[in-house]
Amino acid sequence: MAQAGSASPLFAVVLAAGKGTRMKSNRAKVLHTLCGVPMVNYVIGAIRPLVPERLLVVVGHQAEQVRAVLPEDAEPVLQPEQRGTGDAVRVALEAIPEEEGVLLVVNGDGPLISDRTLGELLERHRSAGVGATVLVAELPDPSGLGRVREDAGVVRITEERDATEAERRNRLCNLGLYAFELPELRRAIREISSGAGRGELYLTDVLEIIGRRSRAVTYRLKDLEEANLVNDRSQLARAEEILRRRILDAHMKEGVTVRDPVSTHIEASVEIGRDTVILPGTFLRGRTRIGSDCVIGPSTDLVDTVVEDGATVEHSVGRGARVGRGAAVGPYAYLRPGTVLEEGSKVGAFCEVKNTRVGARSKVPHLSYVGDAEIGEDANLGAGTITANYDGAKKHRTVIEDGAFTGINTNLIAPVTIGQGAYLGAGSVVNKDIPPGKLAVGAPARVIRDAPGARSSSGDRRRARTEG
Repeated sequence: MAQAGSASPLFAVVLAAGKGTRMKSNRAKVLHTLCGVPMVNYVIGAIRPLVPERLLVVVGHQAEQVRAVLPEDAEPVLQPEQRGTGDAVRVALEAIPEEEGVLLVVNGDGPLISDRTLGELLERHRSAGVGATVLVAELPDPSGLGRVREDAGVVRITEERDATEAERRNRLCNLGLYAFELPELRRAIREISSGAGRGELYLTDVLEIIGRRSRAVTYRLKDLEEANLVNDRSQLARAEEILRRRILDAHMKEGVTVRDPVSTHIEASVEIGRDTVILPGTFLRGRTRIGSDCVIGPSTDLVDTVVEDGATVEHSVGRGARVGRGAAVGPYAYLRPGTVLEEGSKVGAFCEVKNTRVGARSKVPHLSYVGDAEIGEDANLGAGTITANYDGAKKHRTVIEDGAFTGINTNLIAPVTIGQGAYLGAGSVVNKDIPPGKLAVGAPARVIRDAPGARSSSGDRRRARTEG
C-alpha cells in the first residue's frame, strides 16, 4: 500500500458496459446525450485534468457504438459478459500490467461530476494512506442508491433492494466513484472472483474486504448537484437541465444576453460572441458558431450553422448553413445544408434555400424556394420565385447574375442562367438562358426588349433593383 501523501501513478477506469434497463431504451445508457454530448464523455472530460497514465473505458452492451463516441485518449476494454461492476474492474485490471499505483474507478452515468471533486477524492485517498476510498453523499432522496455504513476503517455498502427498513432510513449513499491501491484491489478482486462462480461480482464487496485488511474511508461530496446520477429518463432530464443552466451561465458571463434562460437550449459545443442577444425559444446545436452583435430568435433552431457578426435570424431554422456579416434571415425561413448568405443579403418570410450562394446585398424576401443556385450580388427575387432544380432524375443548377430581377411567381427551369441586369416579368416560366440586360416575359419566357434602366449606370441600376 502507498505511504500517506505519496504520489504513486494514477490510472482511471470508466464503467460503461451496462445496458441501463431503467432507461427503457434501445440505446446503451451511456450513449444518451445531454446538451449534445454523450453521457460517458462528460465523465471522461472530468477525469482528463487529473492526467492519468491511462484512461480505460470498460465497454460491453453495444460496445461498437460506445467505442465510436469515445475520444482518442480513452482506451476501450471489452467486458464480454456483463457480470457486474466487480467483473468490469477485473477486466480493466487485466489491461494494466503495473503492480503499483492508484486506480480511480468512475461510473459512466454521472455526467455532472467535476474534475475538482475527483481531485479532492484522490487527495483524500493519498493523504489517508488507505487501501480504498469511496465518494459518498447524504441525500434528501436516496432512492435507488446503495446505503453506506463506515465503522472502524471498514466501509459496508448495502444495495437498496437488499436493505432493511432501518438501513433504508440511512441517507448516506454510494455515488459509484472509488480510489483503490492497485495491489489491494487485485487481491480483493481475486478473492470475490474465486467465490462467485459464474455469478455477478460487485465492486461494493471489494470495499469491505479491503477495509478489513488495510482500511477504507469515505469522502463526502461537497456539491450535491454532482450527485445527480442518471438511471432513468426523469433523471436524464434533471441532469440535462443542470448542464444547460451551466452552459447558459458561462455564455452570459462572457457577454452574451439570454433573454429567457428557461426556454433557451444551447449545446456544449456552441460558440457565441459578445453582445449577441439570444431571444426566447432558441435552440443552438452541434457546431453552430454565432458572431458578435447578432440577434438570434425568438423561436429559432440552428444546427451546425455559422452566423457572422451583426446578422439576425428570426423565427427560422438553419442546418449546415452560413449567414454572412449583417445578413438577415426570417421570419419563418429554412436554410438547408450548403446555403451561404453573403454580407448584407436577406432571406425573408416563408423561404426555403438549399445548396445555394446568395451574393452580397441580394434579396430573397418572401415565399420562395431557391435550390442548387448561384445568385450574384445586388439581385432581387420577387415573391414566389421558384428554382425548379429537379427533373425527376437529376438536380440542376440555376445561375442568377449580378443585379438581376425576377418578378413575382417566376419559375426558373434549371439548368438556366439569368444574365447580369436582366429582368423577368411576373409569372414568367423560364426554360432558356436570358441574356444580360434584357426583359423577358411569358410562359415560356421570351425576350421583348431591354430591361428597365439598362442604359443607366450600373450602380444606379443595382440600387433600383434591390429596393423593397
